[in-house]
Amino acid sequence: MSDIIRLLPDSVANQIAAGEVIQRPSSVIKELVENSVDAGASEIKIFIKDAGRTLIQVVDNGKGMSPTDARMAFERHATSKIREAADLFSLHTMGFRGEALPSICAISQIEIRTRNEGSQIGTKLEINATRVESQESVACDKGTNILVKNLFFNVPARRKFLKSDNVELSNIMREFERLALVNNSIRMSIDTGNKVLDLKPGTFHQRIEDLWKNSLDLHLIPIEVDTALIKISGYISRPEYARRRNPLQYLIVNGRNMRHPYFHKAITGCYDSLIAPDTQPCYFLKFQVDPETIDVNIHPTKNEIKFEYEQDIWPILQAAIKAALGKFGAVPSIDFTVDAVPIAPIKGGKLPEEPVINVPEDYNPFKGTAIGNPYQWKGENYKKNNNSNWDKLYSDFIKGAHGFAEERNLKEVRHDRLPEMSENSMPGNICLQFAEKYIVTTSNDGILIIDQRRAHIKILYEEFYSHLKSGMATSQGMMFPDSIEIEPSQHNALEDILPELTRAGFRIEYDSDNKWNIIGIPSFLKNVDSRDIVKRMVETVDDSGNNYGKEGKDSINLLQKLSLEMARGAALNYNTKLTDEEMENIVSRLFALSDPKYTPNGNKIFHLLDISFLNSSFR
Repeated sequence: MSDIIRLLPDSVANQIAAGEVIQRPSSVIKELVENSVDAGASEIKIFIKDAGRTLIQVVDNGKGMSPTDARMAFERHATSKIREAADLFSLHTMGFRGEALPSICAISQIEIRTRNEGSQIGTKLEINATRVESQESVACDKGTNILVKNLFFNVPARRKFLKSDNVELSNIMREFERLALVNNSIRMSIDTGNKVLDLKPGTFHQRIEDLWKNSLDLHLIPIEVDTALIKISGYISRPEYARRRNPLQYLIVNGRNMRHPYFHKAITGCYDSLIAPDTQPCYFLKFQVDPETIDVNIHPTKNEIKFEYEQDIWPILQAAIKAALGKFGAVPSIDFTVDAVPIAPIKGGKLPEEPVINVPEDYNPFKGTAIGNPYQWKGENYKKNNNSNWDKLYSDFIKGAHGFAEERNLKEVRHDRLPEMSENSMPGNICLQFAEKYIVTTSNDGILIIDQRRAHIKILYEEFYSHLKSGMATSQGMMFPDSIEIEPSQHNALEDILPELTRAGFRIEYDSDNKWNIIGIPSFLKNVDSRDIVKRMVETVDDSGNNYGKEGKDSINLLQKLSLEMARGAALNYNTKLTDEEMENIVSRLFALSDPKYTPNGNKIFHLLDISFLNSSFR
């Protein structure tokens, strides 16, 4: 049998490595800018054409390279950053693997001009997919000027899966923000063709303000702690400025951006009792640790970092954040306007007797409030709604019902299955509201429990989508325009979907800096937060990179997504008390739909407690 194992050609090996290191144009910018930082540049300029497909150019005034170094830099695993394995644990540079430049040149056409400080003449090098086509001496400025042309030109499958220009530009701007934040002492600029951003060197706080303008302004709390194990500095946001979407969260260790879920949890845990459960704080924190105590050689992108003493750092981080929140008054205070519940003094070491509640003979638990006891006990020292017993009663009932089913091993009862709706299963005329969240009604097959918000979302979604897909929606002008702030990295995402938003009836105009004005909304849209809907749409595009409204396999109907976001904004919330007429209206409209079972994103709307389950519960 002949031998079948062969060494891969360098060109193939480089393309394989490029699949890990270079995922999209923003990855190229990250690697080239980090090389400029390692070269000691004090000024870095970035130029983009066609969202990086046609051209990515990075110009710096760093050390530059000699003719030999310029040629060697594009060989695999050739680097000036380390010499031996022990150097991996004392890194003071961004790069060290020697994979970035070979990976980039394997999938593009490269032109580089470079000159080091001791030379009068520089070097020009041209490489086409790892093949060196020319090298000559040229006159150029000190530093390095590298042009990456026609990215993925020889890997059509990778080029095909790039998103729209605006989506890719959004990713480029987000990567630029990360790089600019870490290197606040370096002047950095970017020119995308339709936007120029020039950031002057300054303090960490100044760089935050330059990047996000008025979005954060006076909302930041400083943090400064220095221990033998770690030095932590930076800023966290006040609790009242926590964000529901797109929180600005940056962790930096020894000048390197990182993702670290463990430390993220430590930070957000300090806000547990201060912010709503569906919001996230913003933070910009720098860690300074001994390089020997971390390992950055986990992934080619070098964003995942292991800490030797992460469990010891956790309490230091939490203590620093809690101290900062307390120092600047960002902790809950006692509200003395709320009626307190005094506790009766204990006499003789005995607890006070439980109050006796006299239940009226005509009391009906199915009338009055949906939950809780509708009458009150008037004690000598306090007055209080006694709802806890009713919550416990319901909890015990549910546990008991499931307990009977499990005890009798009733495999034919499927609580997680949504039965097919027949004519006998259609809801009756009697509706009750439970916990101001569910609508309970009857059918011939059992009891229907309907999630009121999901049902309303489904109803409104079908109505809004019907309006939008029928053609150009009419727009209703707003007497007072809604002003929204969009992050710089999201401007391109908004521009990408602006035509479809206009077709849907939204009229949005650019104001200045990061501000846009909503001057019109669809005429059929009532009582909604238009800013919330627009932000949801922008963040969906920005996060997923979907090509809304574009041709192709991965295209998504933006009108469907927009209809869902409008429905979410207009639907009634939980903890909303409904009248009998309102409940009947929701139930009848829901079951008039062709598919009332699930919301547009697949959440179950109602659950049927069938007769067999109810009968088994009383055996």
